[in-house]
Amino acid sequence: MSEPVPRTGSRCGLRDAAEFPAMLEDNIDDLYDGSPCGNVSTLLDGTIAKINATLLGWLGYTREDVIGRKRFSDLLTVGGKLYHETHFAPTLQMQGEINGVALELRRADGSRLPVLVTSVVKTGSDGQPLLIRTTVFDARERRAYENELLHARQEADAERERLRGLIAGLQHSLLPDTLPAPPRTQTSAYYHMASADRIGGDFYDLYPLDASRWGFFLGDVCGKGLAAAATTAAARHTLRTATAYDPDPAAALAHLNTVLYQDHRSRSHRHCTVILGILTPTPTGYSITLAGGGHPAPMLLRADGTVEPRPTTGGTIIGGLRTPRIATRTFSLEPGDTLILYSDGLLEARSGLGAEQFGEESLQEFLARLAPTTAPAAVSALTELLATFQRLDDDVALMAVSLDPGPPAHTRA
Repeated sequence: MSEPVPRTGSRCGLRDAAEFPAMLEDNIDDLYDGSPCGNVSTLLDGTIAKINATLLGWLGYTREDVIGRKRFSDLLTVGGKLYHETHFAPTLQMQGEINGVALELRRADGSRLPVLVTSVVKTGSDGQPLLIRTTVFDARERRAYENELLHARQEADAERERLRGLIAGLQHSLLPDTLPAPPRTQTSAYYHMASADRIGGDFYDLYPLDASRWGFFLGDVCGKGLAAAATTAAARHTLRTATAYDPDPAAALAHLNTVLYQDHRSRSHRHCTVILGILTPTPTGYSITLAGGGHPAPMLLRADGTVEPRPTTGGTIIGGLRTPRIATRTFSLEPGDTLILYSDGLLEARSGLGAEQFGEESLQEFLARLAPTTAPAAVSALTELLATFQRLDDDVALMAVSLDPGPPAHTRA
């Protein structure tokens, strides 16, 4: 037995399906007038010829107020009218349609209504334009949503700036406030943060050991973030303390290795590369004893214009092995000479996407064009060089010490 075919009726609130065409035909005007969006038709000069009740209700006008009396542009705010005349209308004339343009309508009471407007040009059978049909969508909820997003973004930007300020402050606290200058010398330093959102691990310092000798170092902790910052602070404190008790730079690096290696099983463990030096006065200048653990070679710019790398070949990273290899060397700093220390972020810089790293050879060539020079001039030139690179993926620390070209202090008049 076949099942009865369900009939539409009062149970679902619908009339017989055969009545639908008549219903649609009878209510086509109601569909236009009561549409959930605004509808308006204008002559080619913009004069309003037809407008639906929805749009009139939004604006607070009657048909008599607008039909034949106003142009569509008259319904816009001052800024919207200017945009309509300079962009909207010309685009519509050239393309025959324009979609989803954000504008503001001016209500009868003077308040504003944010809307999205779509217009098309209706043409006749001969292809000639007859009138302009425009659909207007209420964008108040969208505008409120956009304002919420804008407010959230502004709050996020403010929080990011606050965080960057904290990071910059923490980074600054890990570096000396000022760099002192031993007698007859000039000193200079610079720190470039590769990312304003993450604290780096490069560090440097220069400090007196006694009445005549000075210690200095420059290093680079592996990684970034709070763990790297903690290691940086520990390294600076350890090296200054160790050299105060024993001015042998190799012994100081060995002590730092012991401090860092004791946490080698921890997830927060960090190692570093470092150059540590001791400045000891001589009759003509200073004797420099360097100890290095895996760090790029310092560059010595001589008064005669030559550039001499001073590598500590064979030194291993500090904190990575129980018993590291620490290489040392001794040389002189004579009048007119400049010693430059730097972190490997300088060597790894790139001039563009896919470009080769700057490298030690290019650095030597660059410094050869500077020599002879002074510490402030050298650091200034290197700072300007950093600004020319398109990619600086790692922080860069620079420190320089130069000896005045004049005679020693005890021989001066």
